[in-house]
Amino acid sequence: MAKLSDKKILIKAFNSIDTDQGICENCEEESILVGIVTDYYRCTNCGADTRQHINGCIRYLQLEESDKKWLKDKYGEKI
Repeated sequence: MAKLSDKKILIKAFNSIDTDQGICENCEEESILVGIVTDYYRCTNCGADTRQHINGCIRYLQLEESDKKWLKDKYGEKI
C-alpha cells in the first residue's frame, strides 16, 4: 500500500509535466500533447513527435529529419 507522502510526491511530479492541447499534424486530431523537451511535444493520440511553432497562433508541426537528429545529438536516447 502506498504511503500518503508517496502520493503527494506523485501528484507534484504530474503537476510539473508540460502538457498542452492542440491539433497534431500527424493524425490531424485535437489531442493532449506532452512536452518532451522545450518546444517539442508528443501526441497522446498517435504518439507522433511534433515541435511547437508560434507565429500569431500556436501550431504543432511534424518533425523533420534534421529535428530528430538535433534531438538525438542533444539528448541522446532519452527521448
